[in-house]
Amino acid sequence: MKNPVTVTVTGAAGNIAYSLLFRIAAGEMLGADQPVVLKLLEIPPCLDKLKGVVMELEDCAFPLVKEIVATADPAEAFKGADWCMLVGSVPRKAGMERKDLLGINGKVFVGQGKAIAENASKDCKVFVVGNPCNTNCLIALHNATGLPSQNFFAMTQLDEYRAKSQLAAKAGVPVSEVTNMTIWGNHSSTQYPDFTNAKIGGKPVTDVISDTEWLKTTFISTVQKRGAAIIAARGASSAASAANAALMTVKNLVTPTAEGDWFSVCSFTDGTKYGLPAGIICSMPTRTNADGSHTIVEGLPIDAFSREKIDASCKELLEERADVADLLK
Repeated sequence: MKNPVTVTVTGAAGNIAYSLLFRIAAGEMLGADQPVVLKLLEIPPCLDKLKGVVMELEDCAFPLVKEIVATADPAEAFKGADWCMLVGSVPRKAGMERKDLLGINGKVFVGQGKAIAENASKDCKVFVVGNPCNTNCLIALHNATGLPSQNFFAMTQLDEYRAKSQLAAKAGVPVSEVTNMTIWGNHSSTQYPDFTNAKIGGKPVTDVISDTEWLKTTFISTVQKRGAAIIAARGASSAASAANAALMTVKNLVTPTAEGDWFSVCSFTDGTKYGLPAGIICSMPTRTNADGSHTIVEGLPIDAFSREKIDASCKELLEERADVADLLK
């Protein structure tokens, strides 16, 4: 039996966590032979609701779950954590600008970054789901003194899945036929789903889908605005699909990537790849190696159309970084 891995999940009584925790407990994220300790963090007003989640987890009698800790104390929640999944954040409300949301949530991620540095494993991996996830991740990174920058990630796997689904539907093929999809930039409406390097059935997307105008307009816009479309349709933001993408991102980060493919995740830029500015959390094509390390896929061609889209999303990330400069230590 392997030693347990401690997984901390914030916002643990929320809708995304509710769709996530049972799958982690069942072994879908870290493996069917990997025991886990679940540490669940919530704000005090939500602790009663969290008790109900814990009761349900207990009632499932998951063999892999060795301990469940429910708390409102970040120090207790992050103590010994190997994976910190920062799911909880204040949602954007009507009339609220993105800058307002950054100001509110940014302070939360300052505190969580410090608590992780003080209490978590020194090789802890931090994965941010709570929006605006790229810049929240940057804030946590800057405040988690002593943890390596390469251990911080934010989610665009959901956007990758949305893009794959749209391409598969257009081509009339199963979604499993779509590979090599990259989301570049920010997890926002400026993100760029890169169809130019993606493949369908091993062939370039543009060889399978001849409607280039659709690819450059409707496809990109649909992926960028999919979250808003879901809110309009069901009156609430993505929960189950976000949880699935969060779980699959971590699975991708701990499992060697299939030969010739890659996945999308946001990580810290060093300014040496694809003309991306240094010092932001940006979505890039990523591979997990056999030794567990992660590398950015290099050498992909970036045409003028793609360059413009990538630069626009990076510009937004630089603007967000400037907006929270006082929170970056």
